[in-house]
Amino acid sequence: MSSIQLFRPRAFGETSRRDIWWIQPLAVFLGFSAFIVYSTWAAFQNAHYTFGPYLSPFYSPEIFGDSHHALFGPKPGWWPGWLPFSPAFLILWAPAGFRFTCYYYRGAYYKAFWADPPNCAVGEPRKSYWGENSFPLIMQNIHRYFFYLAFAFIVILAYDAWKGMWFEDPATGATSFGIGIGTLVLIVNVLLLGS
Repeated sequence: MSSIQLFRPRAFGETSRRDIWWIQPLAVFLGFSAFIVYSTWAAFQNAHYTFGPYLSPFYSPEIFGDSHHALFGPKPGWWPGWLPFSPAFLILWAPAGFRFTCYYYRGAYYKAFWADPPNCAVGEPRKSYWGENSFPLIMQNIHRYFFYLAFAFIVILAYDAWKGMWFEDPATGATSFGIGIGTLVLIVNVLLLGS
């Protein structure tokens, strides 16, 4: 008589895989965490974000600020005194909204931060699938709208790279074309973000 093997759900982390499957989610967890810590520090620093024609992408476009790149002048009067001010606070939400809701990042940080699933063919921490149809995960569906904002930032960063090719001579005030390491960094940033 033949027998039928019934499927038994795997326990959390249980797998038949023989490779070191946990390295990729761990690397993503460490990389994302490091980036979040660095970007938060860079935004709160509110200093050293401009040099000559260069403007840090974390601060671009500088809507309000103290540098010559500011579109509307210094910190606005309506900004609450108890709240730290940084030009980065006014713009970082848009590219972050796109990156944290895009499909690739969702798959990566679901595995890395929530272990849901930990990896392919590895047991999950819960037994049912909830999907993205309840708060807060339903907010992931705004990804398509953040795309338009993120695309605008690619155009703005390309313009900043263009402005980074024009240097002012402090002695004469004359502007001349040039390419420095900062210019190359700004160009590569635009190419990588836009591809």
